[in-house]
Amino acid sequence: MRIYRSPFPDVTIPVCSLPELVFQQATRYADKPALIDGPSGRTLTYAQLYRQAHAFAAGLAARGFRKGDVLALYSPNLPEYAVVFYGVAIAGGITTTVNPLYTADELAYQLVDSGARLLVTVPPLLQTARAATAKAGVQEVVVIGQGEDATPLAEMLQADVASQPVTIDPVNDLVALPYSSGTTGRPKGVMLTHYNLVANVVQTLAAEQFEPDEVLIGILPFYHIYGMTVIMSMALYAGTTVVTMPRFELEQFLTLLEQYGVTTAFLVPPIVLALAKHPLVERYNLSRLRYVNSGAAPLPEPVARQCAERLNVVVRQGYGLTETSPVTHFTPRGYTIKLTSVGVAVPNTEFRIVDVATQADVPEGETGELWIRGPQVMKGYWKNPQATRDTLDDEGWLHTGDVARVDAEGYVYIVDRVKELIKYKGYQVAPAELEEILQGHPAVVDVAVIPSPDEEAGEVPKAFVVLKPGMQVSAEELMAYVAARVAPYKKIRRVAFVEQIPKTLSGKILRRELIARERASA
Repeated sequence: MRIYRSPFPDVTIPVCSLPELVFQQATRYADKPALIDGPSGRTLTYAQLYRQAHAFAAGLAARGFRKGDVLALYSPNLPEYAVVFYGVAIAGGITTTVNPLYTADELAYQLVDSGARLLVTVPPLLQTARAATAKAGVQEVVVIGQGEDATPLAEMLQADVASQPVTIDPVNDLVALPYSSGTTGRPKGVMLTHYNLVANVVQTLAAEQFEPDEVLIGILPFYHIYGMTVIMSMALYAGTTVVTMPRFELEQFLTLLEQYGVTTAFLVPPIVLALAKHPLVERYNLSRLRYVNSGAAPLPEPVARQCAERLNVVVRQGYGLTETSPVTHFTPRGYTIKLTSVGVAVPNTEFRIVDVATQADVPEGETGELWIRGPQVMKGYWKNPQATRDTLDDEGWLHTGDVARVDAEGYVYIVDRVKELIKYKGYQVAPAELEEILQGHPAVVDVAVIPSPDEEAGEVPKAFVVLKPGMQVSAEELMAYVAARVAPYKKIRRVAFVEQIPKTLSGKILRRELIARERASA
């Protein structure tokens, strides 16, 4: 067995709750802005964040919300997102974070599956939230601001009862339940404990070494594990200031980078592409920006190089999964930059490169499936022991489904994916979900969805469709049919009509065959 380890010495991981870790600096930085809503300038200091999170915990307790209960947070990035998330954690509850682009059906699925008792949202999403909660039996909808038939968040912060201390077992008690498609199928709840997130904050900060005077841009969605851990947890633990954005708009993004003197930006490849190539960038003074960090999807080397040279910044990639809280690999500050590598393992992390067929470790430099073990690895999938067993083995190795190789210096390169997920602009899209929807169209007899290479998005969903004899339907009609039923990033972007879908004898779609055909024709 060939086990690779981090070049860093192990770090001590505190056995404490996530709020206890993150709020360690709350007194020291009491009057310093913790979170600023970029578009409005509305600011929460560290002291205000601490007080409001505890007040929200008291408001939850007054409503009978108890340890182990689940609250769904369906909102774009706002300072109040952290208030709600940490308030739930202080109350001993679990936050299931929901993509604000979700339709009512997608939201309802997650509400039912997670067993959420309450839902917190924003006024523009109230209509969708109500439609979903009507199907899911959620007790109460809370709104950040004002909204009809919803409890204002401000009202919950005025609870008459004090927040009662809740005893938390960090190693076993869940704090977050984000949803991931894992390796296949419909989204599954990923059970992350307080210890998982505390570990990953401490591990990643040891590699990243934030300085308290840094300013970060909070454009990574907080519902996504990347934004949740790196921005909403690690950055606040380090005492930095985070400028939030509810949605990405290039002009506003550039304005905020300049206005607030942002020093570090954790981004996804499409935004790095804009920084590298868009003419609008030239109008802004981004001289305080020092680090651009890319994750969630592969970053092409030419794009990374153009961005680094154009802005005179350090561009680095990292790697992780929802199931690993998320960070497992990163290029630390001061390390040699290898633009096509996701870096080295963070402290307390082990990994292997394993032959998919034989389960034997491959020699250094050869490709195999990346397996990871460490304190950041999830407890398992929510109410899905079979999926947990399929991904997490008895020795604690998480089988990532990603094909990788490692060089002599311990740098890891992600080569391909064993798993079938499509990565559209960093979002995970499960082919099975789109196939199920298309199968419901009266003209469709069979379908397979694969990732189709795209310069801007990385990959887009493409459907190979077999029509019923005598039935006619256009590609545009099928794309519109899917678009009406899913979040925008899941839309089918390309359609090809075929005579049959290649399958194994057992009926499993030979997706790799279709992908190879697609790449050959690209």
